[in-house]
Amino acid sequence: MIASDQTNVLPRFLDLVYPSIQRGEGVRLWTTEGLEVLDACSGEAMVTCLGYGATPIVETARAQAHRISYVYNHHFTNEPQERLAERLIELAAPEMARVRFVSGGSEANETALRLIRQYHVDRGQTARWRIISQAQAYHGALIGALALTGRRSLQQPYGEYLSGHLQIAPATWRFDPSGQAALDELDRALEEAGPDTVAAFFCEPVSGAALPGYTPPKLFWEGLAERRERYGFLICLDEVVTGVGRTGSWFAHQTLPIEPDIVTAGKGLGAGYAPLAATLCKQQIYDVLAAGSRQFEHGHTWDGAPLPCAVGLAVLEALSEQGLVDRVRERGPSLRDQLELALAGLEIVREVRGRGFLLGVELVDPRDGTSLLPDELDAAALVDQTAFDQGLLVTSTHSTADGYTGDQTLLAPAFVATDAELDEMIERFAATATEVDRVIKHRLAGATV
Repeated sequence: MIASDQTNVLPRFLDLVYPSIQRGEGVRLWTTEGLEVLDACSGEAMVTCLGYGATPIVETARAQAHRISYVYNHHFTNEPQERLAERLIELAAPEMARVRFVSGGSEANETALRLIRQYHVDRGQTARWRIISQAQAYHGALIGALALTGRRSLQQPYGEYLSGHLQIAPATWRFDPSGQAALDELDRALEEAGPDTVAAFFCEPVSGAALPGYTPPKLFWEGLAERRERYGFLICLDEVVTGVGRTGSWFAHQTLPIEPDIVTAGKGLGAGYAPLAATLCKQQIYDVLAAGSRQFEHGHTWDGAPLPCAVGLAVLEALSEQGLVDRVRERGPSLRDQLELALAGLEIVREVRGRGFLLGVELVDPRDGTSLLPDELDAAALVDQTAFDQGLLVTSTHSTADGYTGDQTLLAPAFVATDAELDEMIERFAATATEVDRVIKHRLAGATV
């Protein structure tokens, strides 16, 4: 265990004592103190879709490093990048035409923002710059991506740095179960901004950590598609979490009644073996740049480098050859039902939702079954610590201060998890939730625990 005063690292939380992970195998981690932890959220960041210790991926990285690990994408290309681009579009996203590889999800979303702006400028519509997005979201930590969310707790104290984009509330059971209110709010945002200034609508097709396992109702997607046709803005879907199989299809948007102009991917593309993400676009986007400025002046040091791209190609082939996306699609519904059944009767659990291996559990005040839990309880932190005490790794969000939702927990196991391992995850999480339910009720009643 390492505290902030025992390290030269600048940690995220200065008051947290961090367990030190020594090794991993399959879906299990071991700390330097010998504690075994069952990983139910793919490295806590929904990344390690192939689990730990996938030897073929490691050997691919080793071989590529011996050949060449790095060249700068500004003036060079390389075989792994070319092969990965071709294979990604052929296998996973045939509706897309071009791809830019970057190091992580924040960079992918920043790249998307630059591409959106370049597209409109090259069309001569220079007034288009504003983005409309869902307020309860997370699109990355870089300043451009951070401006896309409407969460006050994330934006403070950086508000002065952020662009003036517009957000609409999510169409959840609490605010808008049909999706119509979200469409009405979208219409108001378009009117407020002026439709000719709106460049894109930006959101997750199925939400990750900010609102785990949530997707807007069908009515909203249909209305969004109609408004794109009417007003001429683009649709960009952030699939940094959901892309590359997490929801049971190669991309989550492929099961929705809408097709994006631009989509981002990450996390599972490198599977935890290399930093890798991607921004993909349709042919029409590329054609506008080709007929206009004929350049896309944007890039990062590791964009398209041989080593991470070789790893990404090996990850795609592993997912394809082992039928893991099919596995997630087939097992996902029963996993959700199994989780819901295991939590039945717990008064703090309002909803279990999600697709594939991306499941969300929403917690509420047990006194009425609908209200957000009091902010000062920080139930999310209680869930995570209680789960860790049970030898289980999950990740929760405490979003009460943002006003759109309260405490939520995410389960996102590796695609290679066996049925027995999934059963064990559900069992340990049910024990976790039962204990949290007990503690929360005691604290609400003013008792000492």
